[in-house]
Amino acid sequence: MFRAKLSVVPRWLALAAAAGLMAGCSTTKVDETVGWSPNRIYSEAKDEADSGAFDKAVPLYEKLEGRAAGTPLAQQAQLDKAYAQYKNGDKVQAVATLDRFMKLHPASPAMDYALYMKGIVNFNDDLGMFSFLTRQDLSERDQKAAKESFLSFKELVTRFPESRYTPDARERMNYIVDSLAQYEVHVARYYYSRGAYLAAINRAQQAITDYREVPAIEEALYVMVRSYDALGMTQLRDDTQRVLTTNYPKSVYLSEGFRAKSDPWWKLW
Repeated sequence: MFRAKLSVVPRWLALAAAAGLMAGCSTTKVDETVGWSPNRIYSEAKDEADSGAFDKAVPLYEKLEGRAAGTPLAQQAQLDKAYAQYKNGDKVQAVATLDRFMKLHPASPAMDYALYMKGIVNFNDDLGMFSFLTRQDLSERDQKAAKESFLSFKELVTRFPESRYTPDARERMNYIVDSLAQYEVHVARYYYSRGAYLAAINRAQQAITDYREVPAIEEALYVMVRSYDALGMTQLRDDTQRVLTTNYPKSVYLSEGFRAKSDPWWKLW
């Protein structure tokens, strides 16, 4: 009867395995919050956020969500985490955190803040840290975020008309509407600069048709005046200019042209 001979592990292999286990143990991160109370975690997270270390605050808020689950403090941690994510540049994650909060806590007294915060995140989406150098306007970027921002502010204003955040949300809604109109005008101006005058007229007319009583209409009319003039359509040019001067008797476009465009109020925020 034969017995299988047990293989002997070489000594060098055993030592290598032991070294690997030791190395693995040495790289295991120690959770410094073990034994901390929820209040202490929140205090530490807030201190990190207040000092601008939002990347350090986020994981602390996440730990607090688990430790204080089902309590008002956990809800506060979610909202604060969303703000920290937003300030840290993680805007997609910030929106996801706010959506999760609103889904889990539909009756929360902080719902107005969550809606306002979601509007703010999308309102400032993709501005870029050098936007003040390029003088880039919201109307010159993709409008998806602006529309989503508008919907969040609109829900806030509709559901919570007395909220402390509603007045500012209304102002931002007005700006967004003008931004959407200005986007159409921006495209019309682009067509005009390329000599596509008919396309410029059609895009400017679309802004006038879709949006009413917004500042962008003034420039839309001016684009049409210039485009009709370039096409030699003098009657339509004069008719449109009459509309422009009647509705905007002090229009600076007639004296300064496209240089009259000013900076929007949101750049001060």
